[in-house]
Amino acid sequence: MTPGHVAQGLRASYALPHATSDLVSAWERGALTPEHIELTALAGVLWCSPAELIGRPRTLREHRVARGLAPEDVARAVGHAFPAYTRMEESGQWRGTDRQSAALAELLGLSLPELVTVTGREAELADLLRTAARTRWQAYVKPVGRIVPLDRRLLGDALQELHEDYQGQMVATLSWGGGSAAGDASEAGRDFLDRVVDAFWTSLRDRTA
Repeated sequence: MTPGHVAQGLRASYALPHATSDLVSAWERGALTPEHIELTALAGVLWCSPAELIGRPRTLREHRVARGLAPEDVARAVGHAFPAYTRMEESGQWRGTDRQSAALAELLGLSLPELVTVTGREAELADLLRTAARTRWQAYVKPVGRIVPLDRRLLGDALQELHEDYQGQMVATLSWGGGSAAGDASEAGRDFLDRVVDAFWTSLRDRTA
């Protein structure tokens, strides 16, 4: 099918009079992104699902569209005003409460790592985890809980494990490092903190499996 054939199908079968071959070509190049109604219609013309057109969803909007949901439906389900939700979707910055985040994850079928990614809070989570590993982890259970909607006891156990692993690795490196102990410990600590988010998800998976 040429872009012209696709555009004709959009106009004839889905009442999209603005659909032209130039518009379809722009979608193909990634120069423009189809709106919800356009993407649904495009999937119909091409005999596939919206999710197949998107590939692996990365953003909040892509996850929503892959589920075939309109933005107003998501806004209503999670308890946000429609204009507020659309602003969050456009900016990539989620401003929901713990309960709204949990509702969003359930509605869109998001794993916890996916939820953190689509709500734009990966860097914030990483900073909290690094600090919890280095200092008093108990103080970070509540802040992490605002990002990861899980039982606080599970989060506390995971943060405690990170803290103990980090501190134990630092002590072991200092004990066995010989003359270069301080430098080795510093490098080992940086390596652990670089991987702290992955270690956190692994800890949670082990506890919720």
